[in-house]
Amino acid sequence: LVMIILSPLYLLTAAAIYIESGSPIIFKQKRAVTKNGKTFWFYKFRSMVEYADRLKDNLLPLNESNGALFKMKKDPRLTRVGKFIRRFSIDELPQLLNVLKGDMSLVGPRPLPLSDFDQVDESPELWAAIKDREKLKAGVTGLWQISGRSHLGFREMILLDSYYADNHSILLDLEILFETIPVVLMGRGAY
Repeated sequence: LVMIILSPLYLLTAAAIYIESGSPIIFKQKRAVTKNGKTFWFYKFRSMVEYADRLKDNLLPLNESNGALFKMKKDPRLTRVGKFIRRFSIDELPQLLNVLKGDMSLVGPRPLPLSDFDQVDESPELWAAIKDREKLKAGVTGLWQISGRSHLGFREMILLDSYYADNHSILLDLEILFETIPVVLMGRGAY
């Protein structure tokens, strides 16, 4: 139902991406919630130049996050359309397809690119918390997204996911879903 309601936004976004930088319009990447965990194809509207992954290695010294997360406020790989759709999380809308396929849930831990797990250099305690993420399906939104998103580092993301894994409930999911709305509309922590 949400996909049908948002279909004009899907079409407008797809047209804007295609007009600015051609195809592909959808970015897909193998992701998981834990290292060596169940992998799936993760979908987003493409917000970067086509070969952004190849350029990432050169940008690693400019990473503004820590741990396995790679974040840059002024990432040169972003397209003009990409900056806009990221600011308002429009790039995330194709993940509703992941939800329909059963790979993801609306609320849960954020899935990471498989290569990001190779960057993790953390204590055994944090690795145990990372393993806690495996208890649940990956989510389109979660505690990390409503608590600061890109302003939080890898360690904070994992600890929030661990808390969610230990305390998840329908009420907590509804609270997270409702708190996601103003975060998205105001573009808080999105880059």
